[in-house]
Amino acid sequence: MSYLRFDKTLMTNLEESLQREILRTNKAGAYHCTTIVDCNTRKYHGLLVIPVPNLDDENHVLLSSLDETVIQHGAEFNLGLHKYQGNNFSPNGHKYIREFDCEHIPATTYRVGGVILRKEKIFVHHENRILIRYTLLDAHSATTLCFRPFLAFRSVREYTHENGQASREYQLVENGIKTCMYPGYPELYMQLNKKCEFHFMPDWYRGIEYPKEQERGYDFNEDLYVPGYFEVDIKKGESIVFSAGTSEVTPRRLKQTFEAEVADRTPRDSFYHCLKNSAHQFHNQQEDEHYILAGYPWFKCRARDMFIALPGLTLALDEVDQFEDVMKTAEKAIRNFINEEPVGYKIYEMEHPDVLLWAVWALQQYAKETSREQCRQKYGELLKDMMEFIRQRKHENLFLHDNGLLFANGTDKAITWMNSTVNGHPVIPRTGYIVEFNALWYNALRFIADLVREGGDVYLADELDAQAEVTGKSFVEVFRNEYGYLLDYVDGNMMDWSVRPNMIFAVAFDYSPLDRAQKKQVLDIVTKELLTPKGIRSLSPKSGGYNPNYVGPQIQGDYAYHQGTAWPWLMGFYLEAYLRIYKMSGLSFVERQLISYDDEMTSHCVGSIPELFDGNPPFKGRGAVSFAMNVAEILRVLKLLSKYY
Repeated sequence: MSYLRFDKTLMTNLEESLQREILRTNKAGAYHCTTIVDCNTRKYHGLLVIPVPNLDDENHVLLSSLDETVIQHGAEFNLGLHKYQGNNFSPNGHKYIREFDCEHIPATTYRVGGVILRKEKIFVHHENRILIRYTLLDAHSATTLCFRPFLAFRSVREYTHENGQASREYQLVENGIKTCMYPGYPELYMQLNKKCEFHFMPDWYRGIEYPKEQERGYDFNEDLYVPGYFEVDIKKGESIVFSAGTSEVTPRRLKQTFEAEVADRTPRDSFYHCLKNSAHQFHNQQEDEHYILAGYPWFKCRARDMFIALPGLTLALDEVDQFEDVMKTAEKAIRNFINEEPVGYKIYEMEHPDVLLWAVWALQQYAKETSREQCRQKYGELLKDMMEFIRQRKHENLFLHDNGLLFANGTDKAITWMNSTVNGHPVIPRTGYIVEFNALWYNALRFIADLVREGGDVYLADELDAQAEVTGKSFVEVFRNEYGYLLDYVDGNMMDWSVRPNMIFAVAFDYSPLDRAQKKQVLDIVTKELLTPKGIRSLSPKSGGYNPNYVGPQIQGDYAYHQGTAWPWLMGFYLEAYLRIYKMSGLSFVERQLISYDDEMTSHCVGSIPELFDGNPPFKGRGAVSFAMNVAEILRVLKLLSKYY
């Protein structure tokens, strides 16, 4: 039995199949994303979605979908599926699906009368191109295939509607056509590996709806342009490859390219391999620059997410060279930032006050994976410079106070990972002494002190250790309350007593100002009030304002975003903290906690983990379909576990 196979009963039940999405990327910013029945339910869905840098910083949907029609004895069977007004689905191609398997590459098997047709999709790495292979497994008489491309040529954030500006022009190329709907866009080449007829029949398909956008309270309908259709005969046992990309291909090479790309893929035949494949999809390589995208389908590269996710997405997979390659780009951006120059790279939110501290944490994981010696040689200067920048109080929103704690202003602007805003104001205005900032700070001081001492810089090491002494003492005094847990933030007389997960970092990190008994108290409260099967709640049900369901229009979602929803990436730090306290005796507990993520491999985005979950049963997955920090942290826990066996 295949790990990721869905049978006919699930595929033909739209309530089930439309909730499951599939994502493939080219590791250079472009992607293909849709549901497992090929019905687009989001404006971000499409067969070929690519960055168009000369237009803007967004992705653009060029080819929205491709409708296939099987013709036998003059009868037409359309395999496409779109949602129209009034909950009407047409043409209902899902009724012909016998199974869907995406263990290796997404493969759908259709049965129409005596015809059995298999469709397989692959997204070419480091190229803006999707290939679709059709194999006629069985047929009792002559069979013809028709392909109708639905074109959008729009940003993922916009919609297209019937208009007179759209160009209908096209040029014939070998075994296909090229066309471009609007100026500024690249040409779209659609070709087959076999001679075919293109019939020019321009038309707009009006009122296609996207239910996921409707759920989020956004506009949800558009018109798509179909320039005509390709017609090609196919014999039993024959395979035909369709290519859609931004450059011309040699048709006779398409089969070969398809095979080579398939051979390059790791099958998604286990939990670990699913996560490994998912991890690779967040990489975005642009010539000499290498980024980590925060999530699909709408997130770009965010600095905090990148540093938190980097160890899990690279080191946990034994891909040290990939870590170093991303760091090469990240280091240039950090240096520009601390030298008060424009960042100059496509890394957003570099100015957030905890970003440099997370960068130190990421490099600490590198030191553990390679050696302190290697880390010092490669990143020693960078670590020193980042610390100096903070200690010299050069950061515009991170102030080192005399008590050794870091202070940041978060009343006007969301500055932590709990960053939801409504009408321009943070929903949770975390401000003052923020608990994870200071846990990160203490950990950074101790780690860099040990690192430079081993390298012979005793003077700096003593300085950092003396600073850590002051910081550690204040940390316990300021954050720890009489109930044994840590306050979330403290601003003068304003203390946030909410039970939130941000205190877990003080237990998870290698260096902590808390003693073992204090750590255990924090861990116990997190276990008791915040632990769910799908992640750690962002707020305890016992605290005021608990709102665990991330549903409804955007503004309603923003109010719930960090008010009780469960986040899988926090589970990584929680389980690391658990192993720190309980060591070998905690192994079976940690393994049990991971089981519920295995279930996710066949839900939501197949083979990945979504952004967040409702904080109450049934803990439904929400938000972005595939989220880098979540995948990374579960991989990092798997790596931690492997060290015990």
